[in-house]
Amino acid sequence: MNTSTKPLAIGFIGFGEAAYHIAKGLREAGIPATFAYDIHTDTPGRGGLIRRRAEEAATPLVPSNAALAELADIVFSAVTANQSLAAAEQTAPHLRSGQIYADLNSVSPGLKQAISEIVETHGGRFVEVAVMAPVPPYGHKVPLLTGGAAAADFADLMRPFGMRIETGVQRIGSAAATKMCRSIMVKGIEALMTECVLAATHYGVDDKVLASLGETFPGMDWAKMASYLVGRVVVHGERRAREMEEVAGTVEEAGVEPIMVNAIVRRMGWSVGLGLKDAFGGQAPADYREFAARIEALRKTVA
Repeated sequence: MNTSTKPLAIGFIGFGEAAYHIAKGLREAGIPATFAYDIHTDTPGRGGLIRRRAEEAATPLVPSNAALAELADIVFSAVTANQSLAAAEQTAPHLRSGQIYADLNSVSPGLKQAISEIVETHGGRFVEVAVMAPVPPYGHKVPLLTGGAAAADFADLMRPFGMRIETGVQRIGSAAATKMCRSIMVKGIEALMTECVLAATHYGVDDKVLASLGETFPGMDWAKMASYLVGRVVVHGERRAREMEEVAGTVEEAGVEPIMVNAIVRRMGWSVGLGLKDAFGGQAPADYREFAARIEALRKTVA
C-alpha cells in the first residue's frame, strides 16, 4: 500500500483503449508513475499499437504480472471480459498484503465475486469497479461505480487526481449488475442501429428513416448518432461480444432468458467475423454511409 512518504504508482494489467486513456489522464493529473503489462505487447500488429500508446502515456511496459505487482501500489485490471479471471489468477499470488486490486472489467456479478475471492485469498484488497460510460472522451475522469470493503480507501487515494468514483456499495457484484444491465441497452442500441442503417442504405431510405426517428425522439442528431454507434461496433466488436456474453450470464443468474442479449452477442460477433476492425484500419468509419458501403463491397467479394 501507498503511504504519505511514498509516491503513488499505478499498474495496469492490459493496456487497451481504456487503460491507455486512464493512464494518460492520471499521468497528466500528477500521478508520478504508471506501469503496464499486456500479453499482446509482442503480438504482430496489435503489439505496435500497445507500445505506441505506452510511450504516449509515459507508461513503461513490464514483462510479467509479477513485475507489475512489485512496482505498483494499486493494480488496475483492464483486460477483455473473458480474460479477467485468468488475469486475477496470474497476478494475485504476487500481490503484497493489503495491496489494492481494482477490477475494471465488464463481467457478471458471480465472476466478480470469484475474482474477489482469489485476490483476497492471496492477501490483496479487492475493489469492484464498473465503468459507467465510454472512457474516451472522459479519460481518467470517466464515472466509476465501485464496491467492496476497500472501495472507500481506493477512492480516497484516486479522487485527488480527478477520478470520479462513487462508493457506498459493500456487496461485491452490485456494481457489476448495474453495469451489465446498462449494457443491455447501450450495446443493444448499437446492434439495432447497425442493422437499421445497413437495411436502410440498401433501400436508399436512410435519410427518411433517420428523419422519422428525429420526429419520434426529438433533440438528437440521429445521423451523427448512427455514425457513432456503428463505429463502436467496428472498433470494439470483439470486446463487446465478450462483454455481452457476460451480460447473458448476468441475466441468466437473475432467472431471465437472455433472448435479446444473445442476439447482441451475434451481431457483435458478426463484426469480428467479417474482420471489420482490420478492414477500417482499427479506426471508426467516417460515417454510417461509409460503413454500409464497405459492408456492401464485402458482400459482393464473398459472393
